[in-house]
Amino acid sequence: MRVFLGNSPWSKPGLYGVRAGSRWPHFERCGDPYMPFPFYLAYATAVLEKAGHDVLLLDGIAERISDDTFFERMQHFKPDLVLLEVSTPSIGKDLGDARRVKETLGKSVPIVFAGPYIEMYRSGFLEAQQDVDFVLMGEYEYTLRDLVEAYSTGKSWLGIAGLIGRGSSGQVVVGERRPLIENLDELPWPARHHLPMASYHDCPGGIPCPSLQMWASRGCPYKCIFCAWPQIMYHGSRYRVRNPKDVVDEIEHCVREYGIQSLYFDDDTFNIGKKRILEICDELKSRRLGLPWAVMARADTADLEMLQAMKGAGLQSIKYGVESASQKLVDACGKALDLKKVEQIVKHTRNLGINFHLTFTFGLPGETRETIRQTIRYAKKLSPDSIQFSIVTPFPGSAYFDMLDKQGFLLSKDWTQYDGSNQAVIRTENLSKEQLEEGLRMAYREWDRHKFWRTFRQGKYLKKGMLHPVKALRYIRRHLGA
Repeated sequence: MRVFLGNSPWSKPGLYGVRAGSRWPHFERCGDPYMPFPFYLAYATAVLEKAGHDVLLLDGIAERISDDTFFERMQHFKPDLVLLEVSTPSIGKDLGDARRVKETLGKSVPIVFAGPYIEMYRSGFLEAQQDVDFVLMGEYEYTLRDLVEAYSTGKSWLGIAGLIGRGSSGQVVVGERRPLIENLDELPWPARHHLPMASYHDCPGGIPCPSLQMWASRGCPYKCIFCAWPQIMYHGSRYRVRNPKDVVDEIEHCVREYGIQSLYFDDDTFNIGKKRILEICDELKSRRLGLPWAVMARADTADLEMLQAMKGAGLQSIKYGVESASQKLVDACGKALDLKKVEQIVKHTRNLGINFHLTFTFGLPGETRETIRQTIRYAKKLSPDSIQFSIVTPFPGSAYFDMLDKQGFLLSKDWTQYDGSNQAVIRTENLSKEQLEEGLRMAYREWDRHKFWRTFRQGKYLKKGMLHPVKALRYIRRHLGA
């Protein structure tokens, strides 16, 4: 059977959308290099190919192609079934794409939606959206395989776990949630041969390109109320890991096949389970790949020995989520993070010469103008190499979305506004939308000033012991708005 899997183009003037591969779908400025790898699409493609099906995977966003080109290539492939990965902020565009698929290929070709949009898991979605035939819930590699097998053999799809479909009489049938894949090592490696590997870019700390993005685990055992991804894709907090040897086998293969020069572990939380992390480090060192790498991690699941081992195996950069300087706010959002441990681990990270990136978000329960100022001061005190401030965006499917909805603090359910970036779609008990947005602007203004004086103190604007006037003036104009 011929199956088309797609991440369709998604953009607006001056911006391009990031959908498949991102836990926080949003828009980026045109010219920015960031591009996540579409893990689920690539794994699902590999599973179908292993089952003997003819598959085309097309990442229209990474290839920076037009809608017309995307649909022309789909039509040329002549698929028997089409899967599109969708998201909350792009769902309007995604539904338009479904209509165009039907117009292009004919109404007999089934269209399947998958991805982190919780609203389509309800029967009312398919009742209202006649251009969509099936919805896959959560992890979808095996659900898609079973659906394709049913179509290719003429069997009924009823009873396939993880599947929502429209029956012969038009009624919507919602299947049971499919159990998670417990043995991740049974999955074939992602089908990267379909994709523009040089286009994927997530390089914390300036790790060199081309860089490989990969997963060594799935899931997160923590319960942050603002995070929808584990609830939608994993329907819980179950954490599963891959065998360290298989992880490094995949890395070694990609070095040979694609000439990668660095590696980024984009796990939900990479550094859980010290023994496993040390084994990955030992494998990397024993293969002598010499790759600099980076990870998404938690500060409180690291210790000095783990950081030393990762540094010795080539770790160059690490991302830590901190969220707030207020322990009360951190506790209230379910992150279960000890800020004193954060300071200790940040100190170890800096002393080992590992670049570190910190993330903070405004708008958690209990946020006030003072806690925002406290977080800004804390960020400057920790002084990371790079930083991200944001306004919390409670995607539907997160506990925070439900909480705010009940409180009447959701200001919009126009999903196109849920960009996770500059605009607030919420208020809190203490702060208005405008105050949250001003808090974000203030944070970046303060950070830019901090960066300038930090750089000045490091002597980078000195020339023979004196301030280099041209460099300093350029920096002030660029970053401080002078």
